[in-house]
Amino acid sequence: MSESDETGATKGLVREDDGQNRCFWCAGDALYRTYHDREWGRPVKDDIRLFEKICLEGFQSGLSWLTILRKRENFRAAFAGFDFREVARFGEPEVENLLKDAGIIRHRGKIVSTINNAKRAIEIVEETGSLASFFWSFEPHEHARPERLDHATLVKLAHTEESAALSKTLKKRGWSFVGPTTVYAFMQAMGLVNDHIEGCFCRDEVEEARRAFTRPLPKGA
Repeated sequence: MSESDETGATKGLVREDDGQNRCFWCAGDALYRTYHDREWGRPVKDDIRLFEKICLEGFQSGLSWLTILRKRENFRAAFAGFDFREVARFGEPEVENLLKDAGIIRHRGKIVSTINNAKRAIEIVEETGSLASFFWSFEPHEHARPERLDHATLVKLAHTEESAALSKTLKKRGWSFVGPTTVYAFMQAMGLVNDHIEGCFCRDEVEEARRAFTRPLPKGA
């Protein structure tokens, strides 16, 4: 029997005022809760959103995702809406301006990495047709996923074989700030896996969205 708290919610879940059980990590903040309910885990194949997310995961390194989420609109304004073709044109003047922007994380290495990764993203699109077709080719097979995703299982999933493979491939292509843990957080958020805990009201919704999702195909497929 799963461990429960005094509200009857399974361990790893929180029960909010609306009576819904949610994954533990979004408790206590309305912005985080909305992100959990409407975005996290729902499959994405828009190249701009995919590029944005993997870059913001890089900025998150050493910080909380909530910190980045609260600054996301500032990041979007600073990085041309994460249009990687525009970001790839940034040079040292843009870097210096970004380092003065208090609305984002002013870390030179991460800023420079985002510009570099934009150039690498263009290369992937030219080769495969889209970032989506590239990233989704690393979606884990169903048999590689846990049979039941409870709290104890989730906390052990800091990275996986698939995230390690994607990380290794990106690094070979010249990307930076894309370690296996960073990449797995990206995969969780963009719906390549469904890591909503069993009992979270979003889990079934996300699973249905994943079943209905049309996987993007590479160029020439």
